[in-house]
Amino acid sequence: MPSHRLQRVRELLKREIGEAVRRDFDVNDCGLISVNDVDMAGDLKSATVYISVLGNADQQKRAFQRLAEHRARIQGLVARGVVLKFTPTLKFVGDDSIVRGNRVLQIIEELEKAAPAGRDAEE
Repeated sequence: MPSHRLQRVRELLKREIGEAVRRDFDVNDCGLISVNDVDMAGDLKSATVYISVLGNADQQKRAFQRLAEHRARIQGLVARGVVLKFTPTLKFVGDDSIVRGNRVLQIIEELEKAAPAGRDAEE
């Protein structure tokens, strides 16, 4: 279980990275970019940022390209917003948990719609 300090730093980074992405990336160009989670190394020198992009495939591809290109700039903005001894090196990774969650909800809805029809046929 991560320490309380590590959890606070993760949340601060998540908020600051999300704000930097919101300001610098156009929704029409890159889709809606969401920072889902930040996983930190124990020494706080590196961070994996889990990103999901809501948009078409072209927007998703463009979003990850731009994130890779602007990693140093985003890292600099984070350094100004979150005061740490070392600014962690950011690594952006795709996270499809929102898409998978929506698909599970869609399957549940389909099952609920099909279930009443099956009960009526049995009676």
